[in-house]
Amino acid sequence: MTFAEKVLHFNASLSIDSNGLPGGIKVMNPFRDGNAEYINKLTATFYNKFYNDSKPRKLILGINPGRLGAGATGIPFTDTKRLNADCGIEATEFKTHEPSSAFIYEMIRTYGGVEKFFIEFYVGAICPLGFVKINENDKATNFNYYDRKDLQDAVLPFIIKTLKQQLDFGIDTKTCFCLGTGKNYKFLKMVNDEY
Repeated sequence: MTFAEKVLHFNASLSIDSNGLPGGIKVMNPFRDGNAEYINKLTATFYNKFYNDSKPRKLILGINPGRLGAGATGIPFTDTKRLNADCGIEATEFKTHEPSSAFIYEMIRTYGGVEKFFIEFYVGAICPLGFVKINENDKATNFNYYDRKDLQDAVLPFIIKTLKQQLDFGIDTKTCFCLGTGKNYKFLKMVNDEY
């Protein structure tokens, strides 16, 4: 299997039982919910364009998908603006702007562009599915896996399982780059030290 095929198979298998989550927290699974058919086409186009080989890559891990980045497009730190402008992939069914995507793609352009970057790096997330908190007005806001201890505890087995699965894509395990200092780094270091 190519790197792309492994990622796409992984994405298709992602699932968390929301019954085990704390009240008021919902899972975002772009590969199964809402616009899933379109998202799966977008991700197939992206991964087949940049990862259609078996070359090992260095791993960059963020926190978890947000509503306007990977929670919408299925591609970590990539909103529709970056798909269109930087990746040359037409994403017209909806529009998103994720501020962290702007930062990441500025870094990618500085590195030498998408072709050079994605042949060397795979960008993922410590928790590959995102979360939203639903308030009293039924409005959803982004929520990180570590924002509540009970959520972190509930998703820990899922995180361990999916991190191990991502390593099987063909990841160079000498170094992992962590996007996010503080709680995210502390959690990743704890998981790495223990597992």
